[in-house]
Amino acid sequence: MAIGGKTIANRLILAPMAGLTHIAFREVMALYGGYGLLYTGMAGAKSVPHENPKVSTVFSWREKELDHTVCQIFGSVPETMAKAAERIEAEGFFGVDINCGCSARAICRFDSGAALLAKPDLAAQVVRAVRKAVNIPVIVKFRTGWKDDPAHAVSMARLFCDEGADALIFHPRVAPDLRTRPPKWEYIGLVKDAVKVPVFGNGNVISLDDAAKMLSMSGCDGVALGRIALAQPWIMAQWSQGMKPALEDYKTAGAAMASFCAKRFEPRTAFLRFMKFSPYYCANFQFGHALHKRLFAAKEIDNIIPVLENFFQSDPPLNKRPTPGLFV
Repeated sequence: MAIGGKTIANRLILAPMAGLTHIAFREVMALYGGYGLLYTGMAGAKSVPHENPKVSTVFSWREKELDHTVCQIFGSVPETMAKAAERIEAEGFFGVDINCGCSARAICRFDSGAALLAKPDLAAQVVRAVRKAVNIPVIVKFRTGWKDDPAHAVSMARLFCDEGADALIFHPRVAPDLRTRPPKWEYIGLVKDAVKVPVFGNGNVISLDDAAKMLSMSGCDGVALGRIALAQPWIMAQWSQGMKPALEDYKTAGAAMASFCAKRFEPRTAFLRFMKFSPYYCANFQFGHALHKRLFAAKEIDNIIPVLENFFQSDPPLNKRPTPGLFV
C-alpha cells in the first residue's frame, strides 16, 4: 500500500495511544512484526523541536524502527506544528500525524486534538502548514466530530485532503464519547467514498472477524488497531502471517514489556508505564483482575517479572476475547 509516495508492508497499523505506544511498547511489537506501520504516542508540538530523545518519555525511538514509524503531534498553532513536523522529518520518521481526535480537556482547552474539528478554518491552517513544511507523508487521525453528524466527518475529511493529507485514520465516534457507545463503522465508508487517499478505520476491532467486517462494510484501505494490540502485541503477525500464539507468548509479552520499560525509563516512570499497559494485558486472562491487582501491589518495575512467573506457574486459563471491563 502506498502513502504519500512511500510503501507500507500491509494494511494493519498500530493506532497512536497517549502514554501507551511509546518506545518500550513498540519494542515489544517488534518482537512479532506483522504490521504496516507503528506509531508513537502523541507529542506536544511545542516541545518537539527541543526534545531530547535520550530522556523524553514520548519523543524517543530506536533507529531501526524509524522507516516504519509515524510520530503523532498535537497543537493548534500552525507555525508551531510546522516546526515540529520539520524535526520529525529530520530525524527520519516515516511520517507525521496530526491529532484531531483526542477529546481530553487538557488538550482541547488549547484548541488542539478534537477541538480542531469544531474549528475547520484553524484545522485547515494546521494541516496546510505541516504539509508545506515537510515532504514525508502527512496523516490525520480524527473522530466524527462533537455531534453525531457523518456529514461533518465527510466535510472534515475532504478539508484535510484538500490541504495535503496523504492518508486518514478515522475513528467514527463523537469526541465526548469515551467508548460508551459502539463506533459507527458505516461512517467510515462515507469518508472513504469522499476522498482519494488511503483511509484506515479505527474503533472496536478486537478479532479478525471484526477487521473483516469493518473492511467489508466500509471499503476502507486498512485497519488501525489500538487496545487489542496492547493486549496481544502479536495480533498483526497472527492476522497477516499466520502466527499461532501459545500461552508462553502471553508470558513473554508481559515480561518483555517490563524489561523494556525498565531499560527505557527511570524506575518510577517505568512502573507507571507498565501499569498503564497492565489492564489491557490482564484482560486476556480469566483471572485478569486479580493479576492486575498483584502487579499493582508489586510497586516497583523490578518486581513485575517475578509476579508474572508466579502467575504462569498455574497455566492460567485464557479468555476467548479480552475482558471488556479491563479494556479501559
